[in-house]
Amino acid sequence: MYSCTVMTSTLCFSLSLCLLMASSEAGRQMPKLADKKLCADSECSYPILIARAVQDYYPGDCRFIPIRQGQLVYVYAMLKDTGNLFWAGTVQDSYYGQQEARIGHFPSSVVEETHPLMEASTEVCTTKWDFYCY
Repeated sequence: MYSCTVMTSTLCFSLSLCLLMASSEAGRQMPKLADKKLCADSECSYPILIARAVQDYYPGDCRFIPIRQGQLVYVYAMLKDTGNLFWAGTVQDSYYGQQEARIGHFPSSVVEETHPLMEASTEVCTTKWDFYCY
């Protein structure tokens, strides 16, 4: 009976340790695309503009979001150090709720500005969480 209890405890401990290790490796840090970004506010919580995708974009890694031609994109930040080549935003599908809302980066060349909403006048330093993959 003693060995059965020890074996059960060891098994539970091993299983818990495996689950902990698996969850701690669920995300990974990716290289920064820029050190600064331009936003409407210090938290980058308000959209700067609405843009429409002029072509499909298939992301190269998890920092980026896929965009289909014709989709609306709400732009929240413009990365500054890259010559304004990359923006951060969310995609709105033709039917609300069809696609999971996720903020990600994309090349500014795949969209055209349709509706300016707020001025991107606040310079904010990027953090490691801006480029963290879940």
